Amino acid sequence: MSTRILQRIQTAIANGEYDVTIHAVEEMAEDGLDIFDVEAAIASGNLIKTETDDPRGARYTIVGTAVDARTRVGVVGRFQETGIF
Repeated sequence: MSTRILQRIQTAIANGEYDVTIHAVEEMAEDGLDIFDVEAAIASGNLIKTETDDPRGARYTIVGTAVDARTRVGVVGRFQETGIF
């Protein structure tokens, strides 16, 4: 099942079907990352954790590498009711 979820997330990102929260933008800035690094991390990453105890829906943690192919990046997100990640 985790492979199917990861593919769904990767497809949403590839199609631009995602939103980035202000909190995420702040975290990226603190870590010296940009949206391209996050997209690359999801494209190259592995789903390492699924949390299902939140009433807002399952939360997924993906770890992959940034555009430089060296920097490890962790991304946390969830699907909204609209299907946007």
